[in-house]
Amino acid sequence: MRRCEFFRVLGGIVARFRPRRLIVVAIAVFALLPIEAGNAGWLPDLFKTSSKQAKSPKRAKSARQSTRSAKLAKHRAPAKPRATRLAALGPIALPPSAPKPTAAACDPATFRIVLDVGHTAESEGAISARNVAEFTFNRRLARLIEGRLKAEGFAETRLLLTEGKARPSLFRRVASANNLRADLLLSIHHDSVPNKMLEDWEFEGKKSHYSDRFSGYSVFVSRENPDFRTSLRFAELVAAEMKGQGLHYAEQYSQPIMGRYRHPLLNKDTGIYSYDELIVLRKTAMPAVLLEAGSIINRDEELAMDSPERRNIIAGGVASAVKEFCDPRWAMLGPL
Repeated sequence: MRRCEFFRVLGGIVARFRPRRLIVVAIAVFALLPIEAGNAGWLPDLFKTSSKQAKSPKRAKSARQSTRSAKLAKHRAPAKPRATRLAALGPIALPPSAPKPTAAACDPATFRIVLDVGHTAESEGAISARNVAEFTFNRRLARLIEGRLKAEGFAETRLLLTEGKARPSLFRRVASANNLRADLLLSIHHDSVPNKMLEDWEFEGKKSHYSDRFSGYSVFVSRENPDFRTSLRFAELVAAEMKGQGLHYAEQYSQPIMGRYRHPLLNKDTGIYSYDELIVLRKTAMPAVLLEAGSIINRDEELAMDSPERRNIIAGGVASAVKEFCDPRWAMLGPL
C-alpha cells in the first residue's frame, strides 16, 4: 500500500472515532507501520490537527481566552503560605522560610508581661551542685529581667511570686497571670537532670550531687496553649537571643536517655522544645514560654549562672526579645 493511500484509509478510520479514543487507535497504527514511517514525524502533527479539527472556531477562541485568563490570574495570585507541621514526637526543624506570626506593634508603656518565678519557697525545685535551691536562682534572675524591662519602658511588667506546694502552686500562678490580664508570660527556671544521672560528691563538707554531662539553656512551649503560634514566635525570639549571645542549648531533652522527661525538639537550631502537658504553659490565657536559663547541677555552669555577667547576658537577651516581639522594627532599626 502506498503511503498516500495509507493516509487516506487512516483518515477514514480516525473520522469514525471520538477524540478520546484517537490516541489508542493512533498508537496501534503506529506500532504496525514500518520503522521509517514511524520516524517520519507525522504522528505529533496528526494529534495536533485532529485536536484543532475537533474544536469549532468559537470554542477554540474561548479556550484560548480561558488559557490566557488563567495565566493572568496565576500571575496575579499571591503566593500561598507554606504550612508548618510540628511532629508529635522526635526532632523537627523549623526552616527560616516558615511562616511566623507577628505580633501587632504595641505600646511598651501598656504592654504587660508577667515574669513567673519558677517554684516556691516551700517547694524550691532542683538543688544545685553546691546545695543552692533553684528557687533562689529563679527569683534573682527574674528580678533582674524585671528591672531591665522596666528600664526599657515596659512599665507594666509584673513579677509573679507564688506560695505553696508544687502542684497547687501551679494552678495559683496560672490564675494570677490570667487575673492580671497579661499580654505575655515568661516562666523563669534553672535546669537539672533526672535522678538516675546524678553523681555524688562533697562541697564544703556537705554531701551533694552533680552531673557535668549536660549544660545549656532550653526554651519550652505548649502546643495546647490557646495561642500556640504566638507562644512559638516569642520562644523563637528568646532562643535566638540566647544563641546570639554565644550560649548553646541543652540537647538532652530529645534523647531517649531522658525517659519520661524527653520532649519533642521543635527547632534544632536554637533549642525550642514542646512541653504540652505543663500547666503553666497550657492553662494560661495568654501566650506563654518557659525558659530554663542554664543547668545548676552542672558544676561549671552553676558557677556561670551565679555570676553577674551571665545573668546580665540572659536578662539583656530577654529584654531584646520582648522589644522585638512588641515591635518587630526594633530588630532592624535598634531601640526606638
